[in-house]
Amino acid sequence: MREKMSASQTLPDFQQYLLSRKLVPEKSVTFYAYWANRYLTFSKRLKNVDVAEALRLFLEDLQSRKNIADWRIQQAKEAIQLYSDHFQGGKTSGVDNDAKTQLAPFDKDLVMVNMQKAIRVKHYSLSTERTYMDWARRFFDYAGNMKGGLLRETPDAKDIREFLTHLAVHKKVSASTQNQAFNALLFLFRNVLKIEIGDLSSTIRAKRGPKLPVVLTIEEVRQLLSCMEGKQLLIAQIIYGAGLRLMELARVRVKHLKVYPPLRQDGYPKNPTDVCSKGNSSFLRMY
Repeated sequence: MREKMSASQTLPDFQQYLLSRKLVPEKSVTFYAYWANRYLTFSKRLKNVDVAEALRLFLEDLQSRKNIADWRIQQAKEAIQLYSDHFQGGKTSGVDNDAKTQLAPFDKDLVMVNMQKAIRVKHYSLSTERTYMDWARRFFDYAGNMKGGLLRETPDAKDIREFLTHLAVHKKVSASTQNQAFNALLFLFRNVLKIEIGDLSSTIRAKRGPKLPVVLTIEEVRQLLSCMEGKQLLIAQIIYGAGLRLMELARVRVKHLKVYPPLRQDGYPKNPTDVCSKGNSSFLRMY
């Protein structure tokens, strides 16, 4: 393609930056460089216009061209954000260099221990603890790889921005997954590292895909349940009948159930949750 050939010869430092930090798939690097270069050429013709306005005008110009698909316009927008906000370092990291050099050498293992303690002090659930700890490890691994394989200094907001961009553009995670990673890192920086990360609005956001719920028909449910037996059948029947999530089912106890006739035991609630149909009551008693 003509575009690919021209892009492969432009902004080599920017291309190397994208590759070294794994911000975009390798096969897309030349296209991102092409869009950044095209934007720079376009913006030179504008006078007394800030970056945000120049970006808006450039995207409007692309949208007016019927031969450019929407996904390419989105790619162009991401390329310009990466060039302006990441490569050129248009945003401050939230920690000045003098303050950063005075920090003690970074100890990832100690930080992970302190993060676990902070999570438990706030009485977060075990699943939240595992999720936050996992995102912290993945973030440290990414930041370390970007710094030669070993994380020797405390990460900053620039590292967070690059990691979240890596997730959105290179890994193509969902918006909810990117938000989960952001929340974990926000907790890490605020409650453990004691660093305010500042404004991350320039971070490229993952796309929110259309939500198209898939629902089985009653007959399809019958066919599915007919292939099960024993405990697996009981679990499926309760999940389907009560609309429970898997973890909600895992936390159900006998005292939470209303069975027919009722089971008498100490601590039996006055208003038990009716999650078990009459047809399943005898089945439930077997287990």
